[in-house]
Amino acid sequence: MKVTIIGAGNVGATCADVIANRRIASEVVLVDISEGYAEGKAMDIMQCASNSKFDTIVKGTTGDYSQTANSEVIVVTSGIPRKPGMTREELIGTNASVVKSVIENALKYSPNAIFVMVTNPLDTMTLAALKISGLDRKRVIGMGGALDSARFKYFLSKKLDKPVYDIEGMVIGGHGDTTMIPLIRYATYKGIPVTQLLSVEEQEEVCKSTMVGGATLTKLLGTSAWYAPGAAVANVVESILNDFKRLIPCSVFLEGEYGQEGICIGVPCIIGKNGVEQIVDIKLNDKELEKFIASANAVRDTNKELTNI
Repeated sequence: MKVTIIGAGNVGATCADVIANRRIASEVVLVDISEGYAEGKAMDIMQCASNSKFDTIVKGTTGDYSQTANSEVIVVTSGIPRKPGMTREELIGTNASVVKSVIENALKYSPNAIFVMVTNPLDTMTLAALKISGLDRKRVIGMGGALDSARFKYFLSKKLDKPVYDIEGMVIGGHGDTTMIPLIRYATYKGIPVTQLLSVEEQEEVCKSTMVGGATLTKLLGTSAWYAPGAAVANVVESILNDFKRLIPCSVFLEGEYGQEGICIGVPCIIGKNGVEQIVDIKLNDKELEKFIASANAVRDTNKELTNI
């Protein structure tokens, strides 16, 4: 099984490293526009193989898309990352043109691939990829909710002082600091609702920390995070390649689900060999639905910037 990752920066290289170490695919191709950069990252990862005991082949190329031919999954991380104080929306102009170029080039050699979008602003770039590619909506997936949900579970584990792998939780809505919706009502620790274990104030603190999770790291690091995003992408890729049918919140194009249509936004999805196998309809209460509608409207406002594509 072959995976292409377009963009060999921190997120793309981390994703390749996780895929190799977990033996998710037999071959990973890193593509970048900087001369020798993807080749160097691929070589560095491959020199871990004897110590890390993996046999995945990782290759790098400077813009030669022929090497990506017949990929089952194509991950798009290309674009400029956020700087401190910068919103994801400010990235639209530059990143939209990048996405257009890489989608068109990748499709020439892998017309049957499923695309996993990482480029920010994620919901808008996922919509751009869908429009540019002309693919069925199930084959274009934005990974935002997978990352946001991982952060949500991290903050829950910290507040509960319990292992993160014993916690379930999901985040829906837009992949933005003000648009994501941590569903605290559905979060559990070993099947026990966390609303029974945390005070209202503690619940609110977890949700607020989750919503600014990306901005917090950007302020600390001076650029966007990469370990958790790379691992989140790898988790989506693994569910596709192995047809695991995991329930993962992802940004997908809605056609009436959750009362919305014409936008890509994060909702619970079953991810399998065909991409989005199913959009899961969970029941939102009035407050959650109000937040989701507001999030959808905010995503629509951001999408208006795509008119130049």
